Amino acid sequence: MSDLFERGLEKTGANWRALSPLGFLARAAEVYPQHTAVVHGGLRRSWRETAERCRRLAAALARRGIGKDDTVATLLPNVPTQLECHFGVPLAGAVLNAINYRLDAASVAFILAHGEARALIVDPEFAGLAKTALAELGRDILVVDAEDALAPTHERIGSITYEALLAEGDPGFAGRFPADEWDAICLNYTSGTTGNPKGVVYHHRGATLLALGNAVAWQMAAQPVYLWTLPMFHCNGWCFPWTVTALGGTHVCLRRIEAGAILRAISEHGVTHLCGAPIVMQLLLAGLEDASLPKPAHQVRFMVAAAPPPASVLKRMGEAGFDVTHVYGLTEVYGPAVVCDWKAEWDALPLEQQAELKKRQGVNYPVLEDIRVADLETMATVPSDGETLGEVLLRGNVVMKGYLKNPSASAAAFQGGWFHTGDLGVRHPDGYVELKDRAKDIIISGGENISSIEVEGALYKHPAVAAVAVVARADEKWGETPVAHIELKPGMSATPEEIIAHAKLHLAGYKVPRHVVFGELPKTSTGKIQKFLLRGR
Repeated sequence: MSDLFERGLEKTGANWRALSPLGFLARAAEVYPQHTAVVHGGLRRSWRETAERCRRLAAALARRGIGKDDTVATLLPNVPTQLECHFGVPLAGAVLNAINYRLDAASVAFILAHGEARALIVDPEFAGLAKTALAELGRDILVVDAEDALAPTHERIGSITYEALLAEGDPGFAGRFPADEWDAICLNYTSGTTGNPKGVVYHHRGATLLALGNAVAWQMAAQPVYLWTLPMFHCNGWCFPWTVTALGGTHVCLRRIEAGAILRAISEHGVTHLCGAPIVMQLLLAGLEDASLPKPAHQVRFMVAAAPPPASVLKRMGEAGFDVTHVYGLTEVYGPAVVCDWKAEWDALPLEQQAELKKRQGVNYPVLEDIRVADLETMATVPSDGETLGEVLLRGNVVMKGYLKNPSASAAAFQGGWFHTGDLGVRHPDGYVELKDRAKDIIISGGENISSIEVEGALYKHPAVAAVAVVARADEKWGETPVAHIELKPGMSATPEEIIAHAKLHLAGYKVPRHVVFGELPKTSTGKIQKFLLRGR
């Protein structure tokens, strides 16, 4: 084999460096030093100030002996400290573990223990949760109080405040960039609805690519104004802490995800982009009906994922002037890695038809190598007919390193050289993938497969329905039948009979729910409805 293109063409400091999103920070500080990087209440910080704070954090952690492959955990809402940790922690060579603050203390303790956290940076609002979790942990770690003027409480449980920790650090600290782009940058935990959560490990290469992939897939221009409605603890905010920084944009922080706060922020700061689950769109639509709240005077781009959005909600968002992009992904692929890439010819279609197209999950991000829909048994690719059901498989550089301390789960997830999502879908003739269900959520009634997503989409068309989840119920005759759990819009009412009659207008008879249950639906912090709790009922 010839080595023609290897001789004298070695990697050097001039032509090779491990991919890492950490370089985005230095560039933002150099190119946009005075531009507003962070907005939080009345606080404004420039990119120069933000970069200095991140370097101080990195230096202070390094000074305390925290470095390569050490885990630094956070219990923080969407505040500037959480953004700084996305750069400062890995700049120390350490691994960031942003923990979901809506978990119970036992789960937080498990994560701290499993991830072998060396430090915990905690917001005063979650001091009680942290204190209980640390007691269960049973070992001493560095605890840092991240004080925030906008926090509802100001309890301190740590040995040092965040600002005091920064004061220990050198603003000129160069940072410890990875020698290998395969080095871990972040540790995230899955929801753990069926046992302990699994630790998903991200590498610098994947974080860099997904961050840039977001900008390409969403066609983001320089210096966007990004509103933090998506939790930064969720897949590291879908990598948008790095995306927005790469573009020299402005991070507008938001402690509370409320319609009024969102709409006021859009109006006051000229927000151009925000992300969230369909529940955030529902919040926005309800807020737009409130005459006391400001309406956007410019078009705002909204990226939606976490659950397939109902076509009826997408249609209403379009009518309200929001440009919605639908993406799909999982914790294991750094957040969104599949996008419903919009085609210009679809603009001429009626809004309702556009919404039906937009609710499809779509095609792979440019930074994801491939997506397939495959037979569950043989892994053979299913026909692109929009009907044949199979498992969605993903492959590429934005797939996780694996599950921490869980080689058997990693092997199962990567069986056959693909990442197995556990989601069932179809592939349309144009190549676009559409989810039909989680493998565990498909309802088999009388030998017929019923997609809970299809049934939910039909029920969302009822004017009184705010949220719906369809699950299986055991049935002696049919094996399983669908049950609809429905949360009604405030001030509106409906009867089970009305809901069933409505479903019959849109669904085949065997797909119509046999039972309807009204009440508030249990949801995760990212807006996903917790169907396993509904099944337990």
